[in-house]
Amino acid sequence: MALLAINIFSCKEGKTEILENQSEELASFPDIYEFGFKLNDFIVKRDTIRKGDSFGEILERNRVGYPDIFQIANKARDTFDIRKLQIGKPYTLLCAKDSLETPKTFIYQPNLEEYVVINFSDSIHAYTSRKPIKYVEKTITGTITSSISQTLDEKGISPMLTNLLADQIYAWTIDFNRLQPGDRFKVIYTDKYIDDTIYAGIKEVKATIFEHKKESFYAFKFVTDSVKGSYDYFDEKAKNQKRPFLKAPVQFSRISSRYNLNRRIAYYGFALRPHKGTDFAAAVGTPIMATASGIVTESKYKGGNGNYVKIRHNSTYETQYLHMQKRKVKVGDHVKQGEIIGWVGMTGNTGGPHVCYRFWKNGKQVDPLKEKLPQSEPISENLKGKYLTFIKPLKEQLDTIPFEKEVSDEKPKDNLISLNH
Repeated sequence: MALLAINIFSCKEGKTEILENQSEELASFPDIYEFGFKLNDFIVKRDTIRKGDSFGEILERNRVGYPDIFQIANKARDTFDIRKLQIGKPYTLLCAKDSLETPKTFIYQPNLEEYVVINFSDSIHAYTSRKPIKYVEKTITGTITSSISQTLDEKGISPMLTNLLADQIYAWTIDFNRLQPGDRFKVIYTDKYIDDTIYAGIKEVKATIFEHKKESFYAFKFVTDSVKGSYDYFDEKAKNQKRPFLKAPVQFSRISSRYNLNRRIAYYGFALRPHKGTDFAAAVGTPIMATASGIVTESKYKGGNGNYVKIRHNSTYETQYLHMQKRKVKVGDHVKQGEIIGWVGMTGNTGGPHVCYRFWKNGKQVDPLKEKLPQSEPISENLKGKYLTFIKPLKEQLDTIPFEKEVSDEKPKDNLISLNH
């Protein structure tokens, strides 16, 4: 209890005034509701948590006495730990329309969707809730001129869509570092809005087709376990988009040097200096990912390799990642596909920041870009029929969307699919 009291009345330098007082504005407005309250009935004060703020101090400077603050905090602690107020997060005070503007309710928003209500107008009670969410289905088409991120950015689309396509859906089947001008795509996705107007990002990609090097790659999201909520992306023939190995260990990099057993370097008098790795150039500090799950067998600094990590994936395959700025894993660690194992650097023999990615098959270094790697397990037979039925209307919808060059209006098309959640 003593600790609680201390946290309630933490010290603060340079107290700030409440930024907003909406009482006069709301009096002439139609009924306005937020957080489940009719705001017209209160003097509404909004602010953000400042450095040094505490729950107790916020109430104290709004004329709530210490005994009341202590009682409110004690009753609310089972629902919300008042010591966890974060700097920069917004809060709202609903105050009575009396001469003292007595606070009646404290509302804290840890994120855009959730809010915590501590109501002390009559009895003291606290609860958490969520703002109403609206989902809007949209479609987008695009043609690559340089990169997927630039193409979507020019259309004003959230970078989240780039990450979903490159990192989650096509990370195993398309190397987004090697897209070609003229590659094109169509996507059906869902945007999320809070209180109808606040954009909260992309909820999901429902279906997409990406044409790369004249080959079509379909992907449809399908829930494989409704109890666990697990899902995967499969193509039009029910083949899993996932593969045992990612196409690259770093995102949105470029290949600066390929696997080449006949490489000769002028600096060494054109002597034969085979390059048994694939170099992915990226900025220092760029995360390096394990391209497949496995056990770390080496993690150390050694000569020309610099900081490096080696992973055994099974009895056949191993991978190695050289020239790291810093290693994140140690020998014996089990890492998952896509897990960060270190960061791009320039340690060892290197002329610039990159990761040298080396690939072993049966103890021999091979070129991963030319290796025919194993496929993932297809969808289970008992789900295949259900899946094909599920994607049929989605595929028809996707196929009827014209590609960009056939579109006169390139803005995303909105389709309201759910008002509240």
